[in-house]
Amino acid sequence: MFLLQQARTWYPNDDIHGWGHISRVYHLAEKLACAEGADSEIACAAALLHDAADADPNHKIARASHQHASAAFARRVLSEAGWPEERIQAVEHCIRAHRYRDRSEEPQTLEAKILFDADKLDAIGAIGVARAVAHAAMSGQPLYAPPSEAFLRTGKTADGEPHSAYHEYAFKLRHIRERLYTPSARQIAEERHRIMAAYFEHLQTEMQG
Repeated sequence: MFLLQQARTWYPNDDIHGWGHISRVYHLAEKLACAEGADSEIACAAALLHDAADADPNHKIARASHQHASAAFARRVLSEAGWPEERIQAVEHCIRAHRYRDRSEEPQTLEAKILFDADKLDAIGAIGVARAVAHAAMSGQPLYAPPSEAFLRTGKTADGEPHSAYHEYAFKLRHIRERLYTPSARQIAEERHRIMAAYFEHLQTEMQG
């Protein structure tokens, strides 16, 4: 796919939201599309473009709304490549609907469900643990702190409450398996969830002494 060579230039060389993450999501999307009988070109293009909001150095995009900027960037790239309008719209929908915390646009097509699933599979398992720990460290947050009841309900920290790696697990990561759409992704998620849950359960036990 021509986009694969281009995409490497759009992302920083990191494993959280950079090229490492994109490459893994791309290969997962390719695998899921094959297993589920989806349009792999649309699913894989969406995988390569779903976090591309920061590819434009003139625009700094907030993480919470990056799906809209990434969809707009995808439209420009695919239009320049001569893609038909209906296929561009299909990729845009995949990208706008891939966020876990924003459910304003749910995945409606099989390809959108595949992107959602591929992106979320990369947030669990051994790599999911590594990403959560790395993100906490890069953000100056601790590995573990007990989440407040308010955080567990809303995902928003109280005044003075850190957002530890364990917070991310407690609010989001442990629930990902339940949110996946495709049978193929749910099958992959079983082992990944087991590995991740065991780590965070041990982390909690050891940190609490």
